[in-house]
Amino acid sequence: MKGNRNNILRATCGFTFAELLAAMVFVAIVIPVTVRAVTFANRAALLAERKRIAAELASRLLTEKVVTDEWRSGGERQGTFGDNYPDYRWVLEDDTWSEDAMREVSIEVFFSVQGLEYSVRLTTLAPEEEQTGSTTTGGS
Repeated sequence: MKGNRNNILRATCGFTFAELLAAMVFVAIVIPVTVRAVTFANRAALLAERKRIAAELASRLLTEKVVTDEWRSGGERQGTFGDNYPDYRWVLEDDTWSEDAMREVSIEVFFSVQGLEYSVRLTTLAPEEEQTGSTTTGGS
């Protein structure tokens, strides 16, 4: 009686070959999908961070170019951000605006993420004519 009981316990413990094959097939499907999802999430996070940095750089540079009126001169229309941001480059463009006597001034910052090039473009309006700061003095 005792021998039959041990044989029954031994026969019901463990996995069958078909169950092991099914588990391996399941793992073979799930692991590549999971790795791809993690890679995609990593790329999205890196892209978001690089876009944030590019937007900050573009904002600073656009403000500087408009405030100093450098966009009007035939000076630099493209460049890099130096050693601090070696993977970023910029291009400045200006174009007419359909309303009033204004110009559209744009800075586009380019950067790469995992071999693909992306860009962020910021645009603002600036007066068509150069503003000269004149003061009037009253006399008696």
